[in-house]
Amino acid sequence: MMRKFFIFLILFTFIIPAYGVTIYKWVDEKGVVNFTDDYNQIPPDYRDRVEVEIREDTQKPGISVPPQTPLQKSEEGKTDIYGRDETWWREKVRPWEERLKEAERNYDSPHRKFMERAEKLSQRRFWSHNEYRINIIELDRFKEEMIKYQTQIAEIEEMLEKLSKDARESKANPDWLK
Repeated sequence: MMRKFFIFLILFTFIIPAYGVTIYKWVDEKGVVNFTDDYNQIPPDYRDRVEVEIREDTQKPGISVPPQTPLQKSEEGKTDIYGRDETWWREKVRPWEERLKEAERNYDSPHRKFMERAEKLSQRRFWSHNEYRINIIELDRFKEEMIKYQTQIAEIEEMLEKLSKDARESKANPDWLK
């Protein structure tokens, strides 16, 4: 039951909603064209000359396409807006993906033992009180171990989601996180 819940939770996490962005454009006194998505970042002297563009970028679930906006400034698409390249992002994500794989492997062992013990418990009709208690204690121990690894998995997935959000905000190529 818990495994189905986590599979559902993982699938639900990857559904990407449609979103809209308002982009403000103005030209300063030196003739430099500026873009922002935050109205408060526009200098007060230029607010009366702002051009507004509303972008409605939509993404279908399962397709990862970076939004193309005038705000995206990169050197030939090889760095994000802060100058960080693909290698930087991959090195940031790699240890978390390794931890996730390890936590999933660690989860599988107590889960398998829990299922075997539960099936053994359900097949045998006549147990002494002590045998029954021992099996219940072992089931509880496996369950606690599974919960520990489920918590680790959730924390790692949360961190990976945070990195993904950071990458989107810095206009990094989403393929760099894979």
